Amino acid sequence: MQVSVVGSGYVGTTIAAVFAAWGHEVVAIDIDAARVEALNEGDPQIEEPGLQSLLDAAIGERLRATDDFDAVAAGPCTVITVPTPTDPDGAVDTSAVEAAVGSVGAALEGTSARHLVILKSTVPPRAVETVVPQRLQAALGEPLGERVHLAVNPEFQAQGTAVGDFQDPQKLVFGAVDAWAFEMLERLHAAVLEPDRPVVRTDPATAAMIKYANNVFLASKLSVVNELANICKVHAIDAYEVMDALGMDDRIGARFLRSGAGWGGSCFPKDTDALIAEAGAAGYDAELLRGVRAQNERQPLRVIDLLETHLRVGEATITVCGAAFKPQTDDIRGTRTRPLLAALEPRAAQLRLTDPSGAIALADEFDRVEAVADVATALEGADAAVVMTAWPPYARLGEHLDAMAHPVVIDGRRAVEPTPEMTYEGLTW
Repeated sequence: MQVSVVGSGYVGTTIAAVFAAWGHEVVAIDIDAARVEALNEGDPQIEEPGLQSLLDAAIGERLRATDDFDAVAAGPCTVITVPTPTDPDGAVDTSAVEAAVGSVGAALEGTSARHLVILKSTVPPRAVETVVPQRLQAALGEPLGERVHLAVNPEFQAQGTAVGDFQDPQKLVFGAVDAWAFEMLERLHAAVLEPDRPVVRTDPATAAMIKYANNVFLASKLSVVNELANICKVHAIDAYEVMDALGMDDRIGARFLRSGAGWGGSCFPKDTDALIAEAGAAGYDAELLRGVRAQNERQPLRVIDLLETHLRVGEATITVCGAAFKPQTDDIRGTRTRPLLAALEPRAAQLRLTDPSGAIALADEFDRVEAVADVATALEGADAAVVMTAWPPYARLGEHLDAMAHPVVIDGRRAVEPTPEMTYEGLTW
């Protein structure tokens, strides 16, 4: 089946490559000409394990990129994957989605074939019911549901495992209102429609809410884990031993029980903020979710308390290891390293940042943070190392102790293998 994917960011590029691997003929559409050119050359411009090999196999065969929206009319469905950032007050900015569906609608105006527009972008339920269909309908010049249909099909991918998550999803969520739309969604995902694969068939607004609920619940779980872990630390108890026992309860589950410096990325923060704002707009104060968000903002700052127990921060050279919000990506959106650097910059004598990916560019946001690509060089003469991203090489920081002025290591991710020579402190253990 021929499918268009509008938006070539993390989600769009990944699903376009996987759709092509499943045998679909895919056109990736993006308004950024440079991104289109790079994708046609096989350059995804993002760090994601497994993606490059998929692109190498598909580009020029079953996958091409363009900035021409007229391409959508050649196939029966278009998938919208453009970003939906939040405003400073937490409200979702749907302007990119509205522009995308407007361009799709304009390209479909006057055509005769049935077409399904599928929202994978994370859009609040109210917008799914109002502004998005209104914008699409206005561009089409005809009512929705007769020839052109709108569906919601959220993705549940995590950066660093996005390819595998999409190729082997834990669940599929199809939000539509008519049989033909459900049939098209099933055809699009035929490669993973297996008898034991859970499929939720519901209406579009409920499908949108499922995505928000999924992300916000996971964010909440992590904040609760970090709060419990902080209490464990106060009592000199290893939080990881406690969480191992907690995970044995099938009502809780063993995943997402790793405590540390907090959760980041693009989805958890913005979706939590969005749900708080959406609830407020409807007259409900989501006090618990505000607490979840506040806990996550406080968490990385606990690193400074630990540093101060071992050295005088104002006289110290401190190396922060890890800028990306998680390993196997170069994404710094929502990274917990940012608030830590902001708090340390006016206090530390010297501040360095290292990361094995392009995420080291985070240093450019600060006046007094030195970017050092190589971890060994970054640790030379340092009084302390703070690990904020669980990159595998950081497990062996003990190999660089001789180059440090003082072997103080604050581990925010339980990533380091402590050595006898190391003054080691875990954030929550």
